[in-house]
Amino acid sequence: MKPHDMGTLFEQCSGAATIVRLDRPFDIAPGRGDTYTVAQLAELVLDAAGWLSEAGVRPGDRVAVVKRNHWDYDLLACAAVRLGAVPALLSGHLPDDTLETLLKRLDPALVVTDRTMSAPRVLRIDEFAAARPPAPRRRHDDAPLIINHTSGTTGVPKLVVHTTRTIIDRLARPESVRWPLIGTRRDDVMGNASSYAHGRTFCWTASALCLAPREIVLLSDASSAARVFGAHPPTVLEALPSAYVRWRTLAAGPGNPFHAVRRFVSTYDAMHPPVIRTMLHASRHRRPLWMQGWGQTETGPLSFRFLTRRTAHTTRDLGRPMPGMARLRVVDPQTLEPVPRGTAGLVLTRTRARCAGYVGEQDRWDAKADGPWWNTGDLGIVSRTGVVTLLDREVDTVAGLSCLAVEDAVEDRLPDVEECVLLAAPGAHPIPVVVTDTGLDPAAWRRAVAGLPPMAEPVVLRWDEVPRTGTGKVRRLELLARLVGAADTNGSGRWT
Repeated sequence: MKPHDMGTLFEQCSGAATIVRLDRPFDIAPGRGDTYTVAQLAELVLDAAGWLSEAGVRPGDRVAVVKRNHWDYDLLACAAVRLGAVPALLSGHLPDDTLETLLKRLDPALVVTDRTMSAPRVLRIDEFAAARPPAPRRRHDDAPLIINHTSGTTGVPKLVVHTTRTIIDRLARPESVRWPLIGTRRDDVMGNASSYAHGRTFCWTASALCLAPREIVLLSDASSAARVFGAHPPTVLEALPSAYVRWRTLAAGPGNPFHAVRRFVSTYDAMHPPVIRTMLHASRHRRPLWMQGWGQTETGPLSFRFLTRRTAHTTRDLGRPMPGMARLRVVDPQTLEPVPRGTAGLVLTRTRARCAGYVGEQDRWDAKADGPWWNTGDLGIVSRTGVVTLLDREVDTVAGLSCLAVEDAVEDRLPDVEECVLLAAPGAHPIPVVVTDTGLDPAAWRRAVAGLPPMAEPVVLRWDEVPRTGTGKVRRLELLARLVGAADTNGSGRWT
């Protein structure tokens, strides 16, 4: 089966034998437990659609959802889509002022939330009441289907509009194919630990249900991996980069719950080699694979690469564009003229899955669009054979070096460090922020940075002292402002 109509997705897949397990009950159904059949999920989506309908949601309305992280984000989204409405999923990690800005841009007919807010037309999650919905309403394939926001590492996130054609037909449908060797099988246990307000999981939900694996195991909090994955070991696992980082100690320990994984998947953000190696070695599978994807909320995946235990020494090489899905070219950041293969510059992409626009910021979308090409805002190199190497975000650039490559090197040389973040401040050496709960030995640091470009003295912080997005990405500009009093960088930030 291939996904198409997200409003009736769960109903269409209700005959599957898949069992879905959660790390805690849904926020919209706390009394229904943590284990579901797909048919029971379909019933919950219908109940939610009835609830939204009773609250006055009508075709064409925008329905904002902002709550604790859980997969019921996507169930509520499908319920809204069934009514012909457009769900706008907003992370519960958003600061109040940012949320206020986004809600003003959205002007939703209804806000479904577990937060205290003064917005008009608020429907509380804890007031969920099942009701029978009207008949499903179909929309044109090019009409708005869903709104998700970008990660927001450099400020207020952008509200990205996708249609059925861009996010389902051109992204989810290819993922729902049982590809030989690398594809999902019917006996697989699919695990996921993500930020369910983001567009990646909406697309993943569509493909995962259609693939009908034996089990789907979902974590709303990465810290529940030992308990839940320990009882139901995944064989295919997708998780946020920040989750994999936090799992390193668990994966290397005696209670390792990742022993059955044959395919790891990561998206959202760059992964550093030590994390990938730890996870691959945690698997007892003979030849586990790591699928590293690179893309954006606006475009979906642009390139991918498979890594093995033998090849997981670098991740700046992000493979080649998705066949038939995307093309890449590199341009000079100043002139925007194409540069020769092998030359660093701004990476542009041409993809059939490009979003339809930004809510309330169409001028910002227009500035990033160049005809059919899209400015990713990333600096990179495309080789003569088409391999893309990611250097940095343009806003984070430091002349003469790649921050990501330096971070790779530091984490490789200091295995006890959870994360290294290099911050660019104009007129000064870049500032390395070392994230560790165990402290940093000065002698070990000096050995680790020997031969690397000059840097300022390291700033040592614990994980929870670093400002992060809902996906666990570091809010680099906010962190820079905390450390030096200003968020100015070397880059222009024109394409963030």
